[in-house]
Amino acid sequence: MRSFTVTLADNAATDLTGIEQLRALIEHDAQPPICRTMEFALVSIEEGRAVFAGTPTHNVYNPIGSVHGGYAATLLDSACGCAVHSLLKADQAYTTLELKVSYLRAITTETGEVTAEATVIKMGGRAAFTEARLTDARGNLLATATSTLLVIQR
Repeated sequence: MRSFTVTLADNAATDLTGIEQLRALIEHDAQPPICRTMEFALVSIEEGRAVFAGTPTHNVYNPIGSVHGGYAATLLDSACGCAVHSLLKADQAYTTLELKVSYLRAITTETGEVTAEATVIKMGGRAAFTEARLTDARGNLLATATSTLLVIQR
């Protein structure tokens, strides 16, 4: 984890744009620590679009015997944030102001790999708006999200 922290800090301190930073993470398989903790990964990045994928394990189960809603929310929030990150200039950062998640189907270990795909709806000077979908490998819609993010100067 130390090398990732150094890598991320180096990227933040350089003149790399957001998409350049994210492409470097994918290229060097330097996933953020949350990805390792929850066993998902940033798998694709384009301007205004980000895709995360993961296969939930029993490690993310809740007491009622299914995947905790926080797993889906974290995947969706990560996708929304990175979709905005992909549009940032080198001197910008962001933070999530609001995340609204709708859970449509239960997720279990039997669900298999899930994919969160987010797109930027509007990128403003101070705020960005995104939407995301979480699907299984068969294309079943598991959850959706909308997010408002604050864009800030570093």
